[in-house]
Amino acid sequence: MKRGKKYSQSVAFIDPATKYSLTEAVTLARKASFAKFDESLEIHVRLNVDPRNAEQQVRGTVELPHGTGKNVRVAVFAQGEHAQAAQAAGAEAVGAADLAQKIQGGWIEFDACVATPDMMREVGKLGKVLGPRGLMPNPKTGTVTFDVAQAVASLKAGRVEYRVDRSGIAHSTVGKMKFTDRQLTENTAAYLDALLKARPASVKGAYVRSISISTTMGPGIRVQYET
Repeated sequence: MKRGKKYSQSVAFIDPATKYSLTEAVTLARKASFAKFDESLEIHVRLNVDPRNAEQQVRGTVELPHGTGKNVRVAVFAQGEHAQAAQAAGAEAVGAADLAQKIQGGWIEFDACVATPDMMREVGKLGKVLGPRGLMPNPKTGTVTFDVAQAVASLKAGRVEYRVDRSGIAHSTVGKMKFTDRQLTENTAAYLDALLKARPASVKGAYVRSISISTTMGPGIRVQYET
């Protein structure tokens, strides 16, 4: 693959054969950052799991100590007092059948979706729309709950989801490059700690195969982390 000049220059900061400490890796990611916009810091963790096995579908959420640096837009399926609570918590869109109809019509201007349990019959009709985008509410991630105010507040404060894909890799963003190195390091450590605690009991041998971080446009940096 042909790379641009700036990318090639950023690679020079990194030894691909070395696994860096988390602190060193974050510092290198900043040095290797070359985009003109505020890049995100991404993390990619390859786990020794088989996603086809229901017991090894690692999934959950973690609240980053310094947030994500992103304005998270939240849509909530709720009625009555729960709808009022969601609006008071700052949800961008709140509704029931009307909200479902709006989404079916092509409106997807939100980053996370919450629903009360009694609304899941309505939300279930949107599986083909929300599912592929990772927006389907799920009890495992705390997005199917009657405590919608807490769910909305948590999402806006910086809660992120971890979930392995078909290849057994968990991808996520853990902050913006406008953050300090300390903030990025602490966010990344919190994410990794949560992922390690989610180890399925059925996994034998090493749980983590590899860890790498990178900025949105930058090269990957291998990380040595105590597992």
